[in-house]
Amino acid sequence: MEVVLFHGLLLLLPLAALLLYRHNATFHYFCKVAFFNCWIVAMATLLSPIAALRGRSVENMKLLRAAILPLKHFYGIKMQVWGSEHLNIKEPYVIVCNHQASLDLMGMVEVIPDRCVPIAKKEIMYMGTVGWACWLSGIIFIDRHKREDAINVISQTLRVLIFPEGTRNQDKSMLPFKRGAFHLAVQAQVPIFPIVISPYWDFFSSKDKKFTSGTCTIRILPKVETQGLSPKDVPELTETVRQAMADALAEMSANHCGDQHAEQPPLPRWAGAGAGRGPGSPQCEEDTTGTSN
Repeated sequence: MEVVLFHGLLLLLPLAALLLYRHNATFHYFCKVAFFNCWIVAMATLLSPIAALRGRSVENMKLLRAAILPLKHFYGIKMQVWGSEHLNIKEPYVIVCNHQASLDLMGMVEVIPDRCVPIAKKEIMYMGTVGWACWLSGIIFIDRHKREDAINVISQTLRVLIFPEGTRNQDKSMLPFKRGAFHLAVQAQVPIFPIVISPYWDFFSSKDKKFTSGTCTIRILPKVETQGLSPKDVPELTETVRQAMADALAEMSANHCGDQHAEQPPLPRWAGAGAGRGPGSPQCEEDTTGTSN
C-alpha cells in the first residue's frame, strides 16, 4: 500500500510542477533562469571538444553564437535591431554596450560581428566548461579591479566588445563607465560604436522574480571617431559616449518599438562625418532569421 502511495505521489509531482509553472510567477522565473543556465552549460560542454580541434580561435565564436541564438525562440523574446548598417565596415573598432543581466548574451549574439572578441571578467574563465568554451573562442579575460592590467590586455586586439559599466545594472540610469575601452580606442585610433539594449522591465526582473515573453530592442548608434584624440581626451570622450547611450536608453524606455520613429539621440561632438544617418536609417527591423550579419 505504501509503495502504491509513493508511486502515486511521484506521478503527481510533474502535474504539481506544471501547475506551479503556469500559476506561480516566482516558480516560473526560477524554472526559466535554471533552463537558461543549464542550456549554456550543456552547449559549452558539447561544443568545447569541437572547438578544441581548431584550438583557441575567434572563429569558435560562431559556435557559441549558434548555440545561444535559439534561446530567444524558447523564451518568446523578439529581437529588434536598429542601425545594423553602421557595423558594415571592415576597419577595426571598439563596441561598447550597456550591461543589464545574463540575458544580454542573447542581445550580444544578435549584433556581434565576425571576428569580434568580447571582453569578460576573469571569474568566468574558472566556470568549468563554460570558461573553457569562452577561452577557446578567443574571449579575453580581465581583472576588472585592475585598470592598468585591463588596458594592457585588451590592447592585444583591435576589434572588441566591452561592457564599460563593468557589472550588471538593471537601474533606470547607467553606471559610470570604466575608461579601458576608450583608452584602447584612442590608443589604436579606431572608432567606437555604442550599442544600447532596451530595458527588460516589461518581461524580466530578477528583483521581482518575473520572466515572461516580450520584445528586446537593440540600437546601434553611429560611430564615434577617435582620430586625433589623445589620452587626455579620454575622460571627456567617455562621458560623452555614456551620455549619448543614456539618452538612447531613456528614449527606448519610454517607447515601444511599434511607436519608435523618433530621431536618434544627439551625436557626440567626436562623431565624424561618416556618422550621419543615411536614407531610411535607422529602421526598426524584427529579426526572424536569428542572424544579424
